[in-house]
Amino acid sequence: MPRTAGGSETRGLPHSDPRDGDRRSQATPRFAGRTTVGAMRYPDAPRLDLVEDLHGHHVADPYRWLEDDADPRTREWSEAQDALAGELLTALPMRLGFAARLEELVHAGAVGVPVWRGGRAFSTRRDPGQEHAVLRVREADGTVRVLVDPTALDPEGTTTLDAWSPSWEGDRLAYQLSTGGDEESRLYVLDVTTGEVVDGPIDRCRYSPIAWLPGGEELFYVRRLPPDLVPAGEEQFHRRVWRHRVGAPADSDVLVHGEGSDPTTYFGVHTSPDGRWLVVSGAAGTAPRDDVWIADLAGDGELGEFQVGVDAQTAAWVARDGRLWLMSDRDAPRWRLAVADPADRATWAPSAWRDVVPELPDAVLSDVALVDAPDGSLQVLAVHAVDATDRLSVWAGDGSGRLADVEGLGAGSISGVSSPPEGGSTAWVGYTDYATPPSVLRWDAGSPTALASWEQAPVAGDVPALTVVETHATSADGTPVHLFVLSGSGSPDTPRPAVLYGYGGFNVSVSPAYSAQALAWVAAGGVWAVANLRGGSEHGEEWHRAGMRERKQNVFDDFAAAAEQLVAEGWTTHGQLGVMGGSNGGLLVGATLTQRPDLAAAVVCSAPLLDMVRYELFGLGRTWNDEYGSAEDPTELGWLLGYSPYHAVREGTAYPAVLFTTFESDTRVHPLHGRKLTAALQHATTSEAPIVLRRETSVGHGARAVSRTVGLAADQLAFLAEHTGLAVR
Repeated sequence: MPRTAGGSETRGLPHSDPRDGDRRSQATPRFAGRTTVGAMRYPDAPRLDLVEDLHGHHVADPYRWLEDDADPRTREWSEAQDALAGELLTALPMRLGFAARLEELVHAGAVGVPVWRGGRAFSTRRDPGQEHAVLRVREADGTVRVLVDPTALDPEGTTTLDAWSPSWEGDRLAYQLSTGGDEESRLYVLDVTTGEVVDGPIDRCRYSPIAWLPGGEELFYVRRLPPDLVPAGEEQFHRRVWRHRVGAPADSDVLVHGEGSDPTTYFGVHTSPDGRWLVVSGAAGTAPRDDVWIADLAGDGELGEFQVGVDAQTAAWVARDGRLWLMSDRDAPRWRLAVADPADRATWAPSAWRDVVPELPDAVLSDVALVDAPDGSLQVLAVHAVDATDRLSVWAGDGSGRLADVEGLGAGSISGVSSPPEGGSTAWVGYTDYATPPSVLRWDAGSPTALASWEQAPVAGDVPALTVVETHATSADGTPVHLFVLSGSGSPDTPRPAVLYGYGGFNVSVSPAYSAQALAWVAAGGVWAVANLRGGSEHGEEWHRAGMRERKQNVFDDFAAAAEQLVAEGWTTHGQLGVMGGSNGGLLVGATLTQRPDLAAAVVCSAPLLDMVRYELFGLGRTWNDEYGSAEDPTELGWLLGYSPYHAVREGTAYPAVLFTTFESDTRVHPLHGRKLTAALQHATTSEAPIVLRRETSVGHGARAVSRTVGLAADQLAFLAEHTGLAVR
């Protein structure tokens, strides 16, 4: 049962009010040609004389018109940028070589951790040559059948499988599909034996968990209210928990919870295997705190408050032993696992929780599975992270302590651990590292310190020789920042072109994982580094909070320190360094290039947040204000203006080479951010280094077809190679 992380920036609000701004100033002439800077000729982007007084701050917004997708000027400017990007990227000398290498490495397979129900194992698998992973079921006799194949449903490759959940008996499967990058997650139910779809589609199920009741006839899920029942502009919000009977019209679903909640609230639902207990959780946007309610469905069925209004995160569920299991950072920022009695409210008080896996001083608890020991007692297989590397250990289910450490894992990540809900001595462990595609290992209580292979993901082509070195930088305030450095030689013998990647936000841990881009770069003779910045979860909730809100600048300082460390240790030079990040990581590299234009020679900024004054008005931005702050608050606006990349651009500055990549169907981070900073930098820079915007249609922020991944990654790596001096080998 994995914990519910404090947030992932998968949330927000649709569109700005067209009345915003000075409408007279938006009636500007159309394009008159191109602006020439050095060797580059950029499409003209008229600058509005638009300055707003926001809480006493005079905030200029010369490219407000680029927020409007439908504005003819935006379309014409975007098409001109397409032509420029196509011309420049196609001519890059290493592009074809990277594409060929990535075609092999990206087409490595991937295997998901199995979910066991009723003797059946459900899991995903993608083989070389497949655009998307398929969802399969392994029967008790070992036969395997495909249940959902996104490519068979949509040969164009724009349909993605977002989520899935088998019933307790394993005879029915709920699954969710999106098309064209919209991430709308339409819900279906199929009969596992026949493969027949017996329910759906049910729309408005984006980010909906599923909790089945025994028997497979009913489930709990989360669905947004219809658009005509919510205020204009809030169609992406107003979720509710519903009880649904399979095959019945969704309009007849029973409302369970959510009335009166914050419009941005995201809900979780869990049921116990015997169907007696329902647990509902709720968090406003991506706030690192959640409320929890518990209902006895065999009693009055009313949801009682377990944790409400507390600044903490707790994942709660009732397991087969009848106990209420609690993974929480409440009074334990590195997380702990405890138990209580769902039927005895006296044990709901935190002082009455009994620890099974206590908080550790140097490791962060991230996942657990319950297993049966050979003597019949209950044990816990626990995942802890130390400096972003995952480790496994075994703990007594009665809370008497650690029993064993599991051996055989390198510097890698555990994507999940699972065990059959009805019990058993075996658990399955998802594993990946920088050279190993996502695969599954098998653990058994009879040999508690060992792991065995269960299902390996195939690799297309040769994985290049790879050495991983771990080091630390020192940030501006003295905080140590961990780095993974990947290279072919393992030592900084000669400075080489290097790429530094980071994220630093939303409680997301950047841990070792198979990366075709990293491997292709190392195979070409470069160095690839990953920094574990504040804002993530690498060291628990305190580490996260040290990089959010008024402390966001810590993240950018950490990243700059990591870059300086790579130079100081001799891995690279500033002229050979590229930096790369996407989404919140796009904000990271956007702030880096505007604060420290001297730090790196090249920047790849993908699906970024860049206008931090208006980010809440678009996409899913409104749900992130607990992470960043809100421009509606005078103090918090000051934080945002302190680093907002769009507002930090200074004319007459020599900016590095920058490649922005945006996705027109992105419903999380609106592509306006990339447009506006592209225009601002093209206008301001005195450097001959290019500022380029590459955009794609029919793809969004999340999953995409493999072939689309190859094209994007090849362009990004070739651009970095061109401007860091990586030569053709």
